[in-house]
Amino acid sequence: MSTERLFRFPKPQWLNSTNTRTGGIYLAGALFAVALFTFIDAATFSKTKNGSDIHINFVDWIPGIFSFLGMIVINSIDKTRLSADSFSYSGDNVQWKARVVLFMGFAAMAGGLAGSVTVLVLKYIVAEAEGPTLWLGVANVAANALIMLSSAILWISQNMEDDYTYNVAL
Repeated sequence: MSTERLFRFPKPQWLNSTNTRTGGIYLAGALFAVALFTFIDAATFSKTKNGSDIHINFVDWIPGIFSFLGMIVINSIDKTRLSADSFSYSGDNVQWKARVVLFMGFAAMAGGLAGSVTVLVLKYIVAEAEGPTLWLGVANVAANALIMLSSAILWISQNMEDDYTYNVAL
C-alpha cells in the first residue's frame, strides 16, 4: 500500500465515469425542480385555498432568493481555481479570490436555509399555525434544503475529473 495515500481504501472507479457525472447533473436538476415545485405549490395554496390569516408574502420568498443566488455563485466557480494559481487572468491570488467567492456562495445558501427556518418559527410556529397553514413554512424550509443539496450535488458532478473527458476552452 502506498504511504502517500490519505485514505486506506481506494476511490471506486465507477465514481469517475461520464455516466456518473451525467446522472449527478440530472439528479441535481430534479432536486431543484422538486424544490421549486414545493415552494410554488405552497404559495399557490396560500393564495387560493388557505383559510387562515397567515399567507405567503415577500418575506417567505427572501430565503429562497438567497439560496438561489448562492447556488449560482457556487456553481460558477471552477474547482481547478481553488487548488492552484497556475495562471491568473485578473491579477494575483486567483486561488484566494475563488475561495472567498465560494465561501460567500455557501454563506448565502446557509443564510437562506437559516432564514427559512427563522420564518417558519416566527411566522408559523409562534403564531400556532396548524395543519395546512403550517405546511407553508415547512415547504419553505424543505425547498431551501433541496436547493442546497442540489447545489452541492451539481458542483461535485460538474467538477469530477475524468481521463476521457476533454474540456475545450476558447
